[in-house]
Amino acid sequence: MKKTKIILGLSLLAVTGLTLVAADHIDAPSVTNNASDITDFYAFQGQDTNNLVFAVNTQGLLTPGTTAAASFNENVMIEVNIDNTGNNIEDLVIQAIRKGDKMYFFGPYAPSATGKASSINTSQASGSVEISKYGQAPIIADQNGMKFFAGPRDDPFFFDLGQYQAVIGMTATGFKPTGTDTFAGTNVLSVVIEVPKSKLGTAASLNTWVETKKKQ
Repeated sequence: MKKTKIILGLSLLAVTGLTLVAADHIDAPSVTNNASDITDFYAFQGQDTNNLVFAVNTQGLLTPGTTAAASFNENVMIEVNIDNTGNNIEDLVIQAIRKGDKMYFFGPYAPSATGKASSINTSQASGSVEISKYGQAPIIADQNGMKFFAGPRDDPFFFDLGQYQAVIGMTATGFKPTGTDTFAGTNVLSVVIEVPKSKLGTAASLNTWVETKKKQ
């Protein structure tokens, strides 16, 4: 599970240029190399400053040769949780789940239950988008004031794993000014949602985190 905090400012417009990210490739054996593995989560202000963008990346370390065969699982839901009251409990959720060749989105709306259990309120559908294919132009849907994307992307997270291991092993004292991108040349499967700030409440700050949940 990834968690981050977005400081919006009193006007909900004071995050120009702000990007927050949490990352953790290959969390645990039960999610390694499958649709449940969240590699990183980004939350930032959109090009339209009235909007926020949530980007969830899954299934990291995909090589160019394996990316085309990678797919979202119809039994795995991606859920962006939004706390706008400061109690670290989700007040709103945005959910995404694949059906066939499309990704369907629901919310933001108040969940019927918080924590591990979730259900989808199908009356709160916000849109859908055809899942983009590797090597082709990205498909972006614009519906109900929101924008959606689902499909493969180059892994955007930069991390020098070799130097990190050297620091941990005490054979180096720090990171280099220009490191080596361990994830260069690898891909992820991404879900991106752009949503008007007006749909997220009027709080001065938001706590956000993302989860993948398997259908029971």
